[in-house]
Amino acid sequence: MTEVVRRSTADGVTTLTLDNPPVNALGKDLRRGLLEALTQAEADPDTRAIVLAAAGRTWPAGADIREFGKPPAEPLLPELCAAVATCTKPVIAALHGTVFGGGLELALAAGGRLAKLGTQLGLPEVTLGILPGAGGTQRLPRLIGAKPALGLMLSGLPVAAERAVELGFVDAVTDGDVRSAAEAMARKIAAGEVDLARKFPRPDHRADATTWLRAVASAREGIGKARLPAPGRIIDCVEAALLLPEEEGLAYERAAFEDLVGTPEAAALRHAFLSERRAARLPDLGGAEAREVSTVGVVGGGLMGSGIATALLSAGYRVTLIERDPTALSAGLARVATNQERAVSKGRLSKAGQEEAWSRIAGANDMAALSESDLVIEAVPEDEELKQRIFAELGAVTRPGTILATNTSYLDVNGIADASGRPEDVVGLHFFSPAQVMKLIEVVVGDSTAPDVTATAFALAKRMGKIAVRAGVCDGFIGNRILTAYRTATDFLLEDGASPYDIDRAMVEWGFPKGPYAVLDMAGLDISWARRKRLAATRDPTRRYVAIGDRLCEAGRLGQKAGKGYYRYSDDSRHGEEDPEVLGLIVAERQAKGIVPRQVTDAEIQTRVLAAMANEGARILEEGIAARPSDVDVVMMLGYGFPRWRGGPMQAADAAGLLGLRNHLKDYAREEAAFWQPAQLWDDLIKNGRKFSDLNSE
Repeated sequence: MTEVVRRSTADGVTTLTLDNPPVNALGKDLRRGLLEALTQAEADPDTRAIVLAAAGRTWPAGADIREFGKPPAEPLLPELCAAVATCTKPVIAALHGTVFGGGLELALAAGGRLAKLGTQLGLPEVTLGILPGAGGTQRLPRLIGAKPALGLMLSGLPVAAERAVELGFVDAVTDGDVRSAAEAMARKIAAGEVDLARKFPRPDHRADATTWLRAVASAREGIGKARLPAPGRIIDCVEAALLLPEEEGLAYERAAFEDLVGTPEAAALRHAFLSERRAARLPDLGGAEAREVSTVGVVGGGLMGSGIATALLSAGYRVTLIERDPTALSAGLARVATNQERAVSKGRLSKAGQEEAWSRIAGANDMAALSESDLVIEAVPEDEELKQRIFAELGAVTRPGTILATNTSYLDVNGIADASGRPEDVVGLHFFSPAQVMKLIEVVVGDSTAPDVTATAFALAKRMGKIAVRAGVCDGFIGNRILTAYRTATDFLLEDGASPYDIDRAMVEWGFPKGPYAVLDMAGLDISWARRKRLAATRDPTRRYVAIGDRLCEAGRLGQKAGKGYYRYSDDSRHGEEDPEVLGLIVAERQAKGIVPRQVTDAEIQTRVLAAMANEGARILEEGIAARPSDVDVVMMLGYGFPRWRGGPMQAADAAGLLGLRNHLKDYAREEAAFWQPAQLWDDLIKNGRKFSDLNSE
């Protein structure tokens, strides 16, 4: 037994306390220590009941992520859970904090489960492309029935302890000390006053095979032709829990788990999980501490500004919203109220919480109202001169030390920072719309941004429940720069012979929720048109330029809001229909340039898009705009709909093979060298037998 498990015995009860900070992850040392302690307690004649408890803030919150992708170490979690389940002495689990994944499977193996009020429980393995592999697919449906068990495992979402009691996999909830409550019950068991099986009787859900199999069939119908293998395998395992004896069912589950762990989808999802956590590591801050922030100003009450204000209120900040006149201010505050009402209707916010949050927001038409703010976020339209004027004013009216943040998507943060007169206090905070929902923030660090300002930006994002990624200053930062490369590659294909509808279908088939032209229609074609016009004066005239988007805008086809863009929209429908008029416009553009259209396959579309995105990612890494390849992946997955089960463009490039993609880039460069020329990083990695992922640990 190691120090990660402590053992104490009194009144016939042995308590085994797990102590593996910070989240009691079920690493090999904890598994080994608990198995040894359990074996000793079972052999101890003075022990008549056993309590499993956890020190610190939580019961085991799952596997040890440091073991991901490594050979499994003995004892395996299924072996530990089997030892708990077959223990000859009653075992009670005292649960608190976050009881997830393997932690819940360990609890399910016990004979009884008590939970502290507020405990969250769940089996999120499906989000990693795997399934519960330590008995979860077998023990949970036996406890609560196939239908609710499938709901928990297929969604991966947690439930509160109170709901777990209703479902039947937690026996009781206490608002006191859960360890003490479990030990009190165990003492009664040890004294013969309570029989665990009688105290917590278990219904025999397997007796109703018809209902069980109906739930299995319904779940299979619900997932349809799922892209990922894990949901189907989870359903198979739940079916096996009915049809096979328990030992055979556990073996079937383990075989399915081992199959899934080796799939490329699971590898990509593990990469996504780890990448989000890695993004918060900022080794270049020199130990700088975040500044204190309690009051935040938001300049601009449009869709973005009101969304940012809503998110800030949800995180507990005091907010002052600034707009140019009373009418605009009223509209901005109304948008915040509407956002909160939606949250209430969806159960994410209580009425009392809404009222409390509303007491923390104020509005004004004068920047002077921000004089005591700790941080100000500007969220006005993407106009560089306007933003510079605002920052000049903010630099004058706010007190020294107030952090000034710009929510720009493309513009030069250094120029905006200089306009403030104190560039060390300025940082870019690129939120994604709707800001109250989207989890990504690009933290754009300027040339003069102070380290404690960067630290504060990351602390702000964490408190708001968002994931921050550090970016350097360039046009479009990380995400929009790669998005531009994506659209450039598809625009070339549009001129060469593909239709926007072919391209959208190919990218949806590849895993994006929407194709690039459907997304442009949704966002509004005039947004990217304005950027192209802004950059027109500096555009290299020798580079290929596709003007199809410009022609659509000139014809008033601005997207969904205009009822027509690349698609046609009728009766306020968001579902677009293919439009022959657009195809005619594209034909005219080809003819004007003398382009003879060719056949373009889905495979070519998908390969060119991945090559373009990964190549731009490589350039971004070479320039130091992104700190690591995984940061590029996080931005594209969280902000731009890149399929999570492919892990982002850099991970997808690794999976596709760097040599093959680099050779494709060289072939494409014969058509347009300036765009397609491979970044030097490809050759550097290939000649050393490395991948982009190898750079994540540097």
